[in-house]
Amino acid sequence: MAYDQSVDMQNAHGPVKAEIVIRSQQPKSQPTAVRATESKNKPKSVFGASNGQRIDIDKLAQRLRGIKAQSSGQKCAKSVRIALETAGAKFSSHPVAAADWGGTLRKIGYQKINLSFDRPQKGDIYIIDRTQKHVYGHIAAFTGSNWVSDYQQRSHAVYKDPNVRYEYYRLKD
Repeated sequence: MAYDQSVDMQNAHGPVKAEIVIRSQQPKSQPTAVRATESKNKPKSVFGASNGQRIDIDKLAQRLRGIKAQSSGQKCAKSVRIALETAGAKFSSHPVAAADWGGTLRKIGYQKINLSFDRPQKGDIYIIDRTQKHVYGHIAAFTGSNWVSDYQQRSHAVYKDPNVRYEYYRLKD
């Protein structure tokens, strides 16, 4: 039963209309060539989707590293959702079952890619589809060093069933 069911209605707020204006100035002390070189060497940590979503994978990973459980509490979808929200994702609604998160991930800027368990990148998310024993499926994200859902996983292979179906997602550049 990996699902996200509890809602505290006292802390639920309706949408607020806000206008955000972003202005930036380039520092005058550095030549443009130096700034361009520095930005190429620094790995990208904030990704933006076409709908204005901005996900900071460093914040996502930091939130997930704070999870210390060593076994599942069957709340993987809730755990990953909260980590995504901490990283900047905004959801008007979200699925309860982990297996149903693919469309929601695509809406916030993730794209489905070929399985990449041998080369995961920080911020990658995988989903395991429903099985007979696991009717809600499973979801986990990669912190840069390990896979985390609602607990610190030893690997991506959390089900002993060799016939599970995986979907793998990565933020678009």
